[in-house]
Amino acid sequence: MADALAAIDVGTNSFHLVVARADADDRLDVVTREKEQVRLGEGAGDMKHLSPEAVDRGVAVLRRFRGLADAHGAEVRCVATSAVREAEDHDTFLDRARAEAGVEVEVIAGVEEARLIHLGVLSALPVFDERILVCDIGGGSTELVLGQRGETLAARSLKLGAVRLTSRFFADGTPSKSELQACRTHVRGTLVPFERAVRRHGFEVAVGSSGTIEQVVRLARRAAGDDEPLRTWNGVTATAEEVVAVAGDLARAARKGTLDDVEGLDPKRVDIITAGALILEGVVEHLGVTEITVSEAALREGVLLDTLQRLRGGSAHHVTDVGRRSVRHLAEANDTDLAHSEWVASLALQLFDDLAPGLGLDRDCRDHLEAAALLANVGLAVSHDGHHKHSYYVIRHSDRLVGFTDAEIERIALVARYHRKSAPKPRHPEFARLDPAEQQVVRALAAILRVAIGLDRTHSRRVAAVRARPGKGALRIEVTPAPGEAAELELFTAEERSGLLAEVLDTAVEVVAVDAAPVP
Repeated sequence: MADALAAIDVGTNSFHLVVARADADDRLDVVTREKEQVRLGEGAGDMKHLSPEAVDRGVAVLRRFRGLADAHGAEVRCVATSAVREAEDHDTFLDRARAEAGVEVEVIAGVEEARLIHLGVLSALPVFDERILVCDIGGGSTELVLGQRGETLAARSLKLGAVRLTSRFFADGTPSKSELQACRTHVRGTLVPFERAVRRHGFEVAVGSSGTIEQVVRLARRAAGDDEPLRTWNGVTATAEEVVAVAGDLARAARKGTLDDVEGLDPKRVDIITAGALILEGVVEHLGVTEITVSEAALREGVLLDTLQRLRGGSAHHVTDVGRRSVRHLAEANDTDLAHSEWVASLALQLFDDLAPGLGLDRDCRDHLEAAALLANVGLAVSHDGHHKHSYYVIRHSDRLVGFTDAEIERIALVARYHRKSAPKPRHPEFARLDPAEQQVVRALAAILRVAIGLDRTHSRRVAAVRARPGKGALRIEVTPAPGEAAELELFTAEERSGLLAEVLDTAVEVVAVDAAPVP
């Protein structure tokens, strides 16, 4: 593990860098912070495209951030949110970030973004034992989380962002009364689904973790006559009435074209603050917030802590505590025979444990194989025909999967996609985008999964256990049938589906039945 860790948050409005060192107790000591306004999503109200100018700005900032991280000997993890997530042409930005800045950018799903923000907030405020509502208003989206003791009770990523709504409602810079009302109505309508979650779970403390919210609270403190300079705004509060008053003042100033004259308003936020304030106004009014507390920690701190957990605690803990639960939730929602998928996963892991050393597969691969086995049939909820392809789509675009990076979700989705029918081919666009090493991992995991699925062909657990052992000129897969079962169809199907595994191993594969070991 590197001496230091660096997290980069590629946001729609700004890019953030934080570099920290971890002590033996996993406490993070921040070495440096940087923030650069990039406006990656500027001029794109539909968030479907990144302008060439915005990409140029973004790559230049990433190059500088990479240099700062390298100066501290930091291992870099970079995540991108809504602007990159939604852009149909985001591959250009990702490719240039990799080639020109030396930064591998993970595009994270909205609910994963919410989870990481929640994690960051818990590192900054003493609210672990309380039920909290976390709100983070970004340039392209607003993340809302209800959580307690580190557990996420509900999370949503809403297409409400300061840059996005400015482009949609206030493009000319001086909104009319009707445009302001239209924006408020849109905010309210978008919040409705999360209102139901709030009514169901409730909360004790509301936390705001973004620059927009901190700016509104700063203005509220100023309006209350509290001009005393603060070393930190972490933990500072504003009442709902104060937030609504600030939003109203900003809306009136925007109509008059006098936002530049508002004391205490960051000049870099003048053009987007009205939309941001109206989003926060909607949150406090419609979600029942009476007071909001500022957290200076947010997504980048959550990324640091999550990365530290992965490096120090290992992926097994990470996936067991977060990812596996989300995999099960997705499987339970879409798989009508989850018991079959669970047994296939068990058989696949037995094969993996025997084959992994020879294939160079690590513990992460084991976790991803298990996830793919549990999710291989979620596409049946769409259609039986071609359900393996539907499974890829459901996994890749689900908002239920958290605890995985974008690259990990892609791996899981591809392994599930190749559990039947065609083996991976270079002409398949998603597979072709992978580097050669990752292609080999996908091929190997899919090969193991195909055999495991064959071993439960009748969905009746006729196979009790399986081992993979080297044999004379072939890999010998030894199958122990369940008591009283011959498992002939399972043996036949597993061998029939072993072609990809034979290719991966470059050896023949034979599937044979063996007697159960005697009980000592």
